[in-house]
Amino acid sequence: MSTPFTPDVVEAIKRHMNDDHADDSLLICRALGGRPEATSAVTSGVDAEAIEFLAVVDGREVTVRVPWSTTLTERAQVRAEVVRLYREACAALGVPARGEH
Repeated sequence: MSTPFTPDVVEAIKRHMNDDHADDSLLICRALGGRPEATSAVTSGVDAEAIEFLAVVDGREVTVRVPWSTTLTERAQVRAEVVRLYREACAALGVPARGEH
């Protein structure tokens, strides 16, 4: 797992995702992470290749990694990739996506 992100950046991304986008994380895990039965999810990591979640499936925590569309090299790319994943997850699940993220 390679990362161009410092530990502080990873923690900031995780905090933002978990504080502001917990429902989005769950949608991503269900639709793109192969865990349609997940009941909750928190962002647990971010690296150049993927975003990682801890999802609750059948009462136990499981790790779910969802790859980015490309290898990331800078922090600004994370937002665009998360929005893309969210919109793809909404489309896959037939859930209307919110406007701006």
